[in-house]
Amino acid sequence: MAGLVVGEKAPDFTLVGTDLQPISLSDYKGKNLILHFFPLAFTSVCTEQLCTANGEENDYASLNASVVGVSVDSPFVLDKFSKENNLNFPLGSDFNRAVSAAYGVLFEGDFVGMTGFSMRSAFVIDGAGFIRYAETTDGKSLPNFEHIKASLHKL
Repeated sequence: MAGLVVGEKAPDFTLVGTDLQPISLSDYKGKNLILHFFPLAFTSVCTEQLCTANGEENDYASLNASVVGVSVDSPFVLDKFSKENNLNFPLGSDFNRAVSAAYGVLFEGDFVGMTGFSMRSAFVIDGAGFIRYAETTDGKSLPNFEHIKASLHKL
C-alpha cells in the first residue's frame, strides 16, 4: 500500500503513549499535527530524526503545531528513548502496527531478516484532519524539515 497523499483525510488513530494513556488524532482537533514515523528507537538515524524535530519545537509552536513520534516499539522502550533524548513531545507505540498500515508506511519487505516496522515518514495534518504534507524517505535519509515547516506556513 502506498502512503497517504496531500489532500486526503487523515485516518483516525489511537496509539499507546509512554504513560500508557491513549494518543489519538482527535486530541489535536483544531491544531496542526506533525506525525513522525520512525523504524526503531535507539538507532542512529531515528535518534537524529526525533532530536531534530525536538529542536524545531519553538518554530512548530508558533505555527500552532504539535509533534507525535510513532514507532512499533513498546511504550516502555519509547519511554526510555524519550527520557534519554530529552524529547518534549509524545511518542506513541504502534505495537500492533495498525496505524503504520493505515498511513501506508508499514515496511513489509525484508531488511536483514526484519520486517513489520514503520518506514521513516512525516505527515502534516491540519486542524480539520487533512493531510497537508506527506513524505516517506529511503530509510537512510531524514524527512525534509524545511518542507515540513513550509507546509505549516501555508496553513
